[in-house]
Amino acid sequence: MTRFTVNGNPTEYQLAPDTPLLWALRDASNLTGTKFGCGVGLCGACTVHVDGVPTRSCQVSIAELEGTFVTTIEGLSDNRSDPVQRAWLEKQVPQCGYCQSGMIMAATALLRANPNPSRADIRGAINNICRCGTYGRIESAILRAAEIARGG
Repeated sequence: MTRFTVNGNPTEYQLAPDTPLLWALRDASNLTGTKFGCGVGLCGACTVHVDGVPTRSCQVSIAELEGTFVTTIEGLSDNRSDPVQRAWLEKQVPQCGYCQSGMIMAATALLRANPNPSRADIRGAINNICRCGTYGRIESAILRAAEIARGG
């Protein structure tokens, strides 16, 4: 049995210790906002926060997470009030939307570490893949989220 906190809720998983976090979240917890993309940690569709650090959930086993705090897109806010979520909607970022939960989680972590990023900072920190190529809108939304977070 593996125990850690998911979106503020203590959670126990009775799964094989080598089960990737992605599958524990999706299959055992029914938190389907975290998406399977490539399965090798390159695309970022499965990005969640582990103790506040953006983490590719397909690359970490639940055994490695004992006692940690995991936040998924569902735990970011219950009403889309997070500045990144608000900016994403305002800037109409998604096309297909598949990568968006992982992208939002990566952007949220960036803004916690750097509340006033430049476009170069964003390009250096966000290495998630958007197959639709909305990178310009993603950058604009992250800049707008920084403004929103500052009260603008």
